[in-house]
Amino acid sequence: MNILLLGSGGRESALAWKMSQSELVDKLYIAPGNGGTSQYGTNVALSPLDFDGIARFVTDNAIDMIVPGNEDPLVAGIYDRFAGSGILIAGPSQAGAALEGSKDFAKAFMSRHGIPTARYQSFTAETIEEGYRFLETLQAPYVLKADGLAAGKGVLIIDTLEEAKKSLAEMLGGMFGKSSATVVIEEFLSGIECSVFVLTDGNGGYRVLPVAKDYKRIGEGDTGLNTGGMGAVSPVVFADETFMSKVESRIIIPTISGLKAEGITYRGFIFLGLINVGGEPMVIEYNVRMGDPETEAVMLRIDSDLVALLKAAAEGNLGEMPLAISDKAAVTVMIVSGGYPGSYPKGKAITVDGPIEESILFHAGTKVDENGQLVTSGGRVISVSSVGATVEEALAKSYRTASKVNFEGKNMRRDIGQDLLRLQNAR
Repeated sequence: MNILLLGSGGRESALAWKMSQSELVDKLYIAPGNGGTSQYGTNVALSPLDFDGIARFVTDNAIDMIVPGNEDPLVAGIYDRFAGSGILIAGPSQAGAALEGSKDFAKAFMSRHGIPTARYQSFTAETIEEGYRFLETLQAPYVLKADGLAAGKGVLIIDTLEEAKKSLAEMLGGMFGKSSATVVIEEFLSGIECSVFVLTDGNGGYRVLPVAKDYKRIGEGDTGLNTGGMGAVSPVVFADETFMSKVESRIIIPTISGLKAEGITYRGFIFLGLINVGGEPMVIEYNVRMGDPETEAVMLRIDSDLVALLKAAAEGNLGEMPLAISDKAAVTVMIVSGGYPGSYPKGKAITVDGPIEESILFHAGTKVDENGQLVTSGGRVISVSSVGATVEEALAKSYRTASKVNFEGKNMRRDIGQDLLRLQNAR
């Protein structure tokens, strides 16, 4: 098969790494890719949202399957653009992608199908006074979410009612552009979060991939601003057989059944952002692709041929396709630019001291400049991912390797996984 993978981040690096190992792959193209993805395939100077350019490339290069890495092309309707063309798309239709593209749609979907989630209401500028009154019925902290895509920055968690009302007005006034023309207000849930990934074929077949936990805050001890993710750990100690049985019966099956009942075509990944509230799983959000940086850990634990699984899902016959998951632990530690997630410089030369033997470097915000030098080009620069018999062993490998990767302003969290280790030791 000739495959076109869309995206340029650490997630796409990990997907490309895993896909390149498949015997089913003849040629793998990554559009646009980054400074490291050319190890696994051919980078192509195409935007994932340039559907006309993608169509020409697909024809010219006899592409058999398109794998969208991030949500943007899915929400924009890439599945629908190629439906009926004979090209396989490993992702949902535009209607299915609304599970991530519209938080209001996602919450209403969960309500219709009895899927456990926080109490909520949605508001526009015309109903802002009702929004103020709804906030008054909730306890602090207050959760406000832009309805549309906002590059991972559209969720505010606010400690006081006065500030929450002010933020609601600012969001509806254009804080996140059109994405916050509608704002979802929901009750705050207290617990510990995890990411559950499901691959489904649209016909009721599905496979549950390794569970992971990511770390969003920039500072150690989960302090500071939210980021795209500073690291991830898999497996997750509390996501045991009992917990996952509840996830499957209360969330996964009703989600897949609900999509089918509503006539929504969905052949690809479903990312369930969950929170464990006293042993009971509840949905915080849906995403319609794999997570980042969770993918950089999860891919290390999948022993099966990922391309075979994606092909079966895209064809609608995942059926009895086996999924082998390693018993080993995998972790990823993200090395980021100084200043991230605020403003940060780009173009800083990256050096790696000595051979990398214990880990895999999944590039994210990197590029090769005109002089052939690997330089930074984003906030999250390189993910250092490792496997071990235990989480502790995998963490030690990643941190040792991370010490070899250097550039001016380098930053990372040094407490990835420590909360899970404390929880594990307390059991």
